[in-house]
Amino acid sequence: FSWTCLFYTTHFYHTLLNKPEMQYEMETSSSNLSAVLTREQGLQYYRTMQTMRRMELKADQLYKQKIIRGFCHLYDGQEACAMGIEAGINPTDHLITAYRAHGYTFTRGVSVREIMAELTGRRGGVAKGKGGSMHMYAKHFYGGNGIVGAQVPLGAGVALACQYQGNNQVCVALYGDGAANQGQIFESFNMAALWKLPCIFICENNKFGMGTSVERSSASTDYFKRGDYIPGIKVDGMDVLCVREAIKFAADYCRAGKGPIVMELETYRYHGHSMSDPGVSYRSREEIQEVRSKSDPITMLKERMLSNNMASVEEIKEIDVDIRKVIEDAAQFAISDPEPPLDELCNHIFANDLPMEVRGTNPWVKLKSVS
Repeated sequence: FSWTCLFYTTHFYHTLLNKPEMQYEMETSSSNLSAVLTREQGLQYYRTMQTMRRMELKADQLYKQKIIRGFCHLYDGQEACAMGIEAGINPTDHLITAYRAHGYTFTRGVSVREIMAELTGRRGGVAKGKGGSMHMYAKHFYGGNGIVGAQVPLGAGVALACQYQGNNQVCVALYGDGAANQGQIFESFNMAALWKLPCIFICENNKFGMGTSVERSSASTDYFKRGDYIPGIKVDGMDVLCVREAIKFAADYCRAGKGPIVMELETYRYHGHSMSDPGVSYRSREEIQEVRSKSDPITMLKERMLSNNMASVEEIKEIDVDIRKVIEDAAQFAISDPEPPLDELCNHIFANDLPMEVRGTNPWVKLKSVS
């Protein structure tokens, strides 16, 4: 089963969507304009995206019950971005993102139990209850970063390390449309272009930076063109296969030593910016519902699989039931697991180091740190 993936670019071949006669000006063959999905891949993508969706809805519920506290930025609506990126790179490649990090923590291999327990600040969390929603990490995954745009230069640094080590790996550095006007992003573009770093800079354009629409915050909303001297690609971020094929193309480009690439994933978040934002004061409920009904990434994948006889309604329902059980089990663990004790407050400041004393709230309070 295959369907056409439409994404358009600057520098490479302009806009495929409006100029089909230019399709053969791609640097790769025209066969890349369609994507093949096997039954196994489709079921895996569906399960992963549906797990992300249910996990975020459960986090929403626990936050409203005041079991999750503090910052919490939910990812529902954007699942095709995380799944498509993961499907287009290798597990040994590197990824760094902003504070809307739950979905990527899951696709990078962390269990739902560890993510939920981190959200509730428990010892069984992926960061042992000390990181919370914005600070989750895994192998080849560097967070979860709370400072707007700060992860982009860090991602360029990871790409520099890949180049220096000669390991043929790439780094995906993600940021939102709200961070797209940060100066440090353009500084990172400049260094990455000068040094031809294997870095894929991705703007997840979910249309709103906090409560401000892209039209009100950016003089140019063509975020894929912001790299100027770096090639750019604009992709339908609600279609998992479009994202996957674009990422494959970008990763091959970087691995070939051609330098960085900029990508814009046009997507949409269903929740507000964070749990303190109702999300309907600057947009209507009707707008959100229209996106849900016309371009929901999970529904689109499910309907295409059903219409092409790649899965049955019963199989999909069975997956949904399994996912609900996983989410409920994780939620119970996140509620019942103990909180980290106070004497572990300063642990894990350094890796692979001897126990050391750390200054507390004043010079006379000493705490012990263990790696």
